[in-house]
Amino acid sequence: MSDDATWETHPVTPDRFEDFVTVVNANRRPTHCWCLSHRLTQAEITELGGDGPTQREQAMRALCERELPPGVVTYRDGIPVGWCNIGPRADITRLARSKLMLPTDDLPVWSIVCVVVRSGHRRQGVTQHLLEGAVDYARANGAPAVESHPVDPPGRMDLTMAFVGTRAMFEKAGFEVVGTTEATASKLPRLTMRRTLAA
Repeated sequence: MSDDATWETHPVTPDRFEDFVTVVNANRRPTHCWCLSHRLTQAEITELGGDGPTQREQAMRALCERELPPGVVTYRDGIPVGWCNIGPRADITRLARSKLMLPTDDLPVWSIVCVVVRSGHRRQGVTQHLLEGAVDYARANGAPAVESHPVDPPGRMDLTMAFVGTRAMFEKAGFEVVGTTEATASKLPRLTMRRTLAA
């Protein structure tokens, strides 16, 4: 990776949808992840995307048309290399309704529910730029804090659960542990980590 790379992070507005696809589901497989499962209920996905084979893609497109798009894409030298699913916790139905990942307090936090680094670009510093860009997006829209629910594996993390992130990854981005949830990922407890933003 070049030390003088140019990094940018932008909300996934409709004009950036194809860049999101490049990172998350380049082959457009209907059954592959469209980063909705940890955000919406199936009923909401159907309402937004209809009943056809491209239901999940259409639902994600609809989210990107909202005033607050559902996340950010990070670019290195103009190439999309990372995706972070982030938004107000209250707008993330699956999280807001969770009986296992309860709110820490009454602060109207934004929550990160997924982090993806594009294949071929991992272990190259993308994650830190991605998380910083996600935090900047939240701050620009008035978020008082950003939370995440990563795991704290004893060794190297199983890549099949990479979406949750790790404690170390978020600590490096300025997040602190503020609690432990009742939820697990591959039998590891999910923490609640928070980065408080300046007013």
